[in-house]
Amino acid sequence: MNTKNISWTIRIVVALLFIVSAIAKISKGWIADFPFIDFSPYFAISTFEIKQLITLGFSEAIAPYFSRILIGIEFALGFLLLNNNYLKKITIPATISLLVIFIMHLSYVTISTGGNTGNCGCFGELIPMTPIEAIIKNIIAVGLLVWLWKIIENDKKSNFWILTTVTLGCILGLFMIAPMKAATTTSSAETTIEGALIDTIPHFQDTIKITETTVKDSAKVIIENAVSEIKKVAGPKQAVSGYAEYYADIDKGQKILCFFVPGCEHCREAAKDLVALQKKHKDFPSVQIVFMDEEAEKIPDFLKYAGKQFPYKVIDVIPFWTKLGTGKDTPGIIYLHNGNVIKFFDGIAENAFNSKAMEKVVYK
Repeated sequence: MNTKNISWTIRIVVALLFIVSAIAKISKGWIADFPFIDFSPYFAISTFEIKQLITLGFSEAIAPYFSRILIGIEFALGFLLLNNNYLKKITIPATISLLVIFIMHLSYVTISTGGNTGNCGCFGELIPMTPIEAIIKNIIAVGLLVWLWKIIENDKKSNFWILTTVTLGCILGLFMIAPMKAATTTSSAETTIEGALIDTIPHFQDTIKITETTVKDSAKVIIENAVSEIKKVAGPKQAVSGYAEYYADIDKGQKILCFFVPGCEHCREAAKDLVALQKKHKDFPSVQIVFMDEEAEKIPDFLKYAGKQFPYKVIDVIPFWTKLGTGKDTPGIIYLHNGNVIKFFDGIAENAFNSKAMEKVVYK
């Protein structure tokens, strides 16, 4: 293979590496049972900010700008590696510099965490990769680029405006396809009704629709409230959970707060299991949901599948991940008693929600 073929092979391989990396950061992953990418730029970028940038110390004000600029630069470098303008003088050194920064960051993460677990975020959720795997991948890429720099000819007449136009175009494109949003919170109609009833019946814990059934069941409600108050007295010392911004009564008595994504199958199954527990135990704690504002149109179908119209709030992606907590994943299910976090289930791994474990902790 001659030098020209070698150089083009390296350019194409590394360019694809950067372009795929950028594409992965604006996608949720692969579409289930079908080999296509599920693009969701705002969701994917916001998740990248919370799980990667915020943990590095970036503020919530800076992270949205940095993430879009970084991904835009990844796209630009991928395209520019296939272009001959200032290839040896600017593009290759810039690409090597960025990869070296990535290597240093990943090395720090590996050393500081004392292990090689989790997803480094290089390819988003599309291709999970551990920090050490990413370091090896980046070192190989640096080696290829150094080799490329040595074998290609010096830049001839080049147009600097092509570099600036491609770079700015890619960055602005990211801001266009994933515009930043102001944080919003919406509530279910059932939650509003519940709030009105709480003023009438102290600490009433479940969403109620004003129907004839409500009147007939009023005696049952009073008994359940009495039982709840007894449990509250017998429970742990009053604390502040930090979730009152979503539900004013969340720190009163026993409550279950869920952090769900409307399109998440694991979240749906968890909600269905909670409904089963409520049917099994009449005094089971009330369930309140905080949904991520991603595919919010699926919420009615989510609740229909669960089998109950739970009260819920819908919040923006970044506040959702922030409130769920660093290193935690969905479905997030918290059992609280008088504001104390008694049990926190999250994700689908070793700390995943389990109905039997929940039943055990509530009725221990």
